[in-house]
Amino acid sequence: MSVKKVKQIEFADAARVFKLLGDQNRLRMLKMLENSECCVCEFVEIFQVSQPAISQHLRKLRDVGIVKEKRKGQWMFYSLNKETDLYPVIEDILSYIPDQTAVLDDLAQNGLRIRCD
Repeated sequence: MSVKKVKQIEFADAARVFKLLGDQNRLRMLKMLENSECCVCEFVEIFQVSQPAISQHLRKLRDVGIVKEKRKGQWMFYSLNKETDLYPVIEDILSYIPDQTAVLDDLAQNGLRIRCD
């Protein structure tokens, strides 16, 4: 029987991640980013909150390296950073969270998916 070697993270990093994931909206955002890049404007539509509020959530996730950002024109697109040392922790937590694909599918059906290119 082989034992999976897990890279350990510092207590402070773990605490910071768990604190960030304690917010329901950030947790849902990460689940949506698990398999799809999303624009800030899409999260604004999904969560029905202001663009600055969404950007603040994403900034906090970016600052600890959980998400990556890419600019396209005036819009920022975000994706899950699968290269961070924190990714195995995030991946494990997300495996327990309900799938959010339907939310993104509904957005697409309403013509609101990636509308800001």
